[in-house]
Amino acid sequence: MPERIFIKNGFVLTMDEKNTLIEDGAVITEGDKIIAVGKTSELEKQYTGNTVLDATKKVVMPGLVDLHYHSALGRGMYDHLPLYEFLDQFWYPKIRAMTAEEAYWGAVCGYIDAIKGGTTTANDQWRQMESCADAAEKIGIRAVLSNDVADDEVNIDTIADNEKLYKEKHGLANGRIRVFFGVEWVPIASREIMIKTREMADKYNTGIHIHLNESQGEVQMSLERHGKRPTEFAHETGVLGPDCVAAHCVWLSDEEIELMAKTKTSISHNPASNAKLGNGIARVPEYLEAGINMGIGHDSVDCNNSRDMFEQMKWAALIHRALRADASLMSTDTVLRMATLNGATALHEETGALKPGLKADIILVNLNGPHFIPLVTGEESNIKAHLVYSAHGEDVDTTIVDGRILMENRVIKTIDEQEALEKANQAFLSVFKRIKK
Repeated sequence: MPERIFIKNGFVLTMDEKNTLIEDGAVITEGDKIIAVGKTSELEKQYTGNTVLDATKKVVMPGLVDLHYHSALGRGMYDHLPLYEFLDQFWYPKIRAMTAEEAYWGAVCGYIDAIKGGTTTANDQWRQMESCADAAEKIGIRAVLSNDVADDEVNIDTIADNEKLYKEKHGLANGRIRVFFGVEWVPIASREIMIKTREMADKYNTGIHIHLNESQGEVQMSLERHGKRPTEFAHETGVLGPDCVAAHCVWLSDEEIELMAKTKTSISHNPASNAKLGNGIARVPEYLEAGINMGIGHDSVDCNNSRDMFEQMKWAALIHRALRADASLMSTDTVLRMATLNGATALHEETGALKPGLKADIILVNLNGPHFIPLVTGEESNIKAHLVYSAHGEDVDTTIVDGRILMENRVIKTIDEQEALEKANQAFLSVFKRIKK
């Protein structure tokens, strides 16, 4: 019989249609699925568990979905550069130089960091993606992987590389690891690459992960090369669609917003990365009003410095209010859905909510700290506000993916964390030494 986990006595945030919060709630998992959600007192009469987790003073909620994620090795380096110079002087040289083993340890370190911050799904685009698949399999995170595909002369990845990844790794770990087709960005992607990417996604019945309209410079480069704005070009070549995740989308025109909505393309909002690189603030309230499915991503710690999705939620909640001097924007319910259910919807994953039949991707957030005082329950509950504005990744106590406990009491259970961090650090130093010669 599959292992059954009984999580009880918690504040259960279901992320159902009403974003219901069940006080003194419980969640029961069996194997990789959730089988029951409700009041502890009621479920205790019906179920027992091989493993019982006491969630007193903890929020039990769906794991966070990082909708735009790059595995990385160079956090804190070249922090002074804007996007194009950052890519040219550091990002591309680094990813060209790293070996498969170095990429593996970089991915392992990142996935540990993500799990410790409550992220259970990463939509990861990088190079040496077979290594990322192996790292995700080992660590236990749910991962959707795609290659950084661009023109041959850029010397990163090709569509053939991405197809090889699909054939070798798609469906690994009982479907926990899936493969999309990736496009780096429109200025360095030919019309042929864009059309072929759509053909491959359709051929293999999978998705697409692409950067669009991240900066004003990108928009100008796209106009010069293709005669179209990035999202217009992506639409013309067939890339957009309900299986496509478009990252950033900071500089969408009104017409491009309509294209996103019409094609049911999902967007990953990456506010901290966009701010750090000086790329601007996306018009997210308008995107939501247009009916676009919006998730949240951290982008990369090389151009953000943090994988903490609670931090990204706070950025997403605050930055639009500040820009428009309007405190009514970006409610806590909206932001929480962006970080969970909306991201899962974009990736067509059976996660993002606590509901019987969905995958058992669950986190427990410890509210027993001074930054959660006062803790108010009942009709005036401030728990959701605490999650968006006060919580940090370090408050995550337990992370469960596919019904398997990956971290408990903040201890990673699937790998020797300290050894992994040391090897990741050495991997970066080795790569950095080579690219600085």
